[in-house]
Amino acid sequence: MKLFPYSTILPVLAGRLVTAICPMAHTLLSPSARNMNESLIIPPDTNPPSHFYQTHQATTQKRGIIGFDAASQHVSTTGQHAFVPPGPDDRRGPCPGLNAMANHGYIPHNGFATIDEFVQGTHEVFGMGQDLALVLSVYGTVLDGDILSASFSIGKGDNTFSIFGSPTSQNGLTDSHNNYETDASPTRGDLDQYGDNTHIQLSLFRELYNLQSHISDPSQVNYDIDLLTAFRVTRFQQSIEQNPLFFNGAFSGIAVQPAAYQFIFRYMANKSEEYPEGRLDREVLKSFFAVRGEEEGDFVYTPGHERIPDNWYKRAPGDEYGLVPFIIELNTIALAHPEFLSIGGNTGRVNTFTGVDLGDLTGGVFDSTTLLEGNNLGCFVLLQVAAMAIPSGLEGIVEGVFGRLSEVLNPLLARWECPRFGGINEALLERFPGYSRHSVRNG
Repeated sequence: MKLFPYSTILPVLAGRLVTAICPMAHTLLSPSARNMNESLIIPPDTNPPSHFYQTHQATTQKRGIIGFDAASQHVSTTGQHAFVPPGPDDRRGPCPGLNAMANHGYIPHNGFATIDEFVQGTHEVFGMGQDLALVLSVYGTVLDGDILSASFSIGKGDNTFSIFGSPTSQNGLTDSHNNYETDASPTRGDLDQYGDNTHIQLSLFRELYNLQSHISDPSQVNYDIDLLTAFRVTRFQQSIEQNPLFFNGAFSGIAVQPAAYQFIFRYMANKSEEYPEGRLDREVLKSFFAVRGEEEGDFVYTPGHERIPDNWYKRAPGDEYGLVPFIIELNTIALAHPEFLSIGGNTGRVNTFTGVDLGDLTGGVFDSTTLLEGNNLGCFVLLQVAAMAIPSGLEGIVEGVFGRLSEVLNPLLARWECPRFGGINEALLERFPGYSRHSVRNG
């Protein structure tokens, strides 16, 4: 394995990082502390600095004027997009949105899709920004898919192919633990705690579902970002307290884990004239998570049967939730909950979470006292994508894919004045037993 040199594929401007606004602690409190925020420097109600919004002014202004257009936002669930449950040879995995797309024919029903099919499908169904879709699809293909066909499985991979006569592994999303799939999921159990990271645990779904149990008027139910972030705080602490091998990775924990929460509302919420940014009610939540039943005691989960609800409307054209909105929200949430940025894990026993020094991990390019300044967190996330590991001998094959990726990343990396970065020092993470469970390619 070797790092694909982003200096040749993704040349960026080196420059100064923006002025400091607030330092943050790089390790968690004692694991026995219930409130992990109480001794952190950043108060929970801290808002992003004014210059952060100035950097992204066009995006924030645009999102304030988007309306609702039923014709362009309605997502079909009839005809060629009628629900068809998966057959015995069809792959379904840990992502409910992708499972639903396959069940409705927005990506191939067998669960194997190309980068282009993922980009088109997620935009058509959810209004995902094509820049974000491309980053996620390339990341999934390079780390857990079939590089030759530029595709990956949303469930189990296909390990029957070889590259240049040598067998290689296509993990698929099911076996992408600590690459694409992470601990502290909203409804999936931690792999080392439950032995199953693909199917939802009804106990966790009920816990999420019941966060709106006090709302008697169904029209007022909304599983919004504030609620989902509070639930993430709970799930993060549960993993520390219950999973002796809990691990929070540099990319999987910092970017993929929050996406699992943010995407639930940003993509699954049903848009309307009254709620142009969406409202996520109980019935829509159950549909996307393949759960039936009127009362939580009667819930039935049917794995792989995630459905797009009827009469459901996606994000408006022009209001796509792409890379910049995702990173703005990532930064906003991290300012309120910097414990989410702690890279490290439990050391074989519960309540033993130990953080890794970010400066050591990144060769001094980033450090914990400046990660929440300006655009540093965005740079940290995107530069890890640029420094993905490629199996030796395949650089030429993936050059076209990375060329497309560079068209997305280069303008942001340059505008944000991101530093050059050679990748994470993975050796510092090998002491965590949960890290050793991560899925990697052969090579």
